[in-house]
Amino acid sequence: MPCVGKLMSTRSYHERMGTRDRIIDAAEQAIHEFGIAGATTKKIARQAGCSEALLYKHFASKESLFLAVLLERLPALHPALARLRLSVGQGDVATNLAEFATAALEFYSRAAAIASGVLADPSLMAGFRSMLADTNSGPHLPILALAEILRAEQRGGRIDPGMDAGAAASMLMGACFHRANLAYYVDLPDEDGPWATAVVATLVRR
Repeated sequence: MPCVGKLMSTRSYHERMGTRDRIIDAAEQAIHEFGIAGATTKKIARQAGCSEALLYKHFASKESLFLAVLLERLPALHPALARLRLSVGQGDVATNLAEFATAALEFYSRAAAIASGVLADPSLMAGFRSMLADTNSGPHLPILALAEILRAEQRGGRIDPGMDAGAAASMLMGACFHRANLAYYVDLPDEDGPWATAVVATLVRR
């Protein structure tokens, strides 16, 4: 009887979700279970309850599927950047930036499993780079967007006008990326919230 219940719940789950969503969810689960190298399209299709042919109908390549996992299932940077952009000229600058840094840290922490696997696979990395170039996207864009937000705050007199906004954006995002990777190796002494506040206070002067 438990097996019947499991089958019914799985069937109900598949009925509620569209095929594309099921494939993305299955890919995320496969990555966490088997790593990038082990997350084959065959395993992903089986987990999603579809054929590999149907998988490729929704995604042109394995790289595009993994990119969809990054953009649609992980805590994305785009909403955090949008909130930060809307906060320009409003509220406390340091608090706004610390909240963004916390979101960036969460993204990098969750994305590490995919990023490390892609880096370890030369052919997958080449395909990923090609796809990013074709779509004019990549991990550098959030840094550029953050720099523009910092410049807007500078124009409003809320941040030191002598600060290099591009360098500050790179340093803040780099600090988040570095901490996310460190957390995989050691237990860090500070909580993420206070850490983000301290980093922003050190970096951004008024």
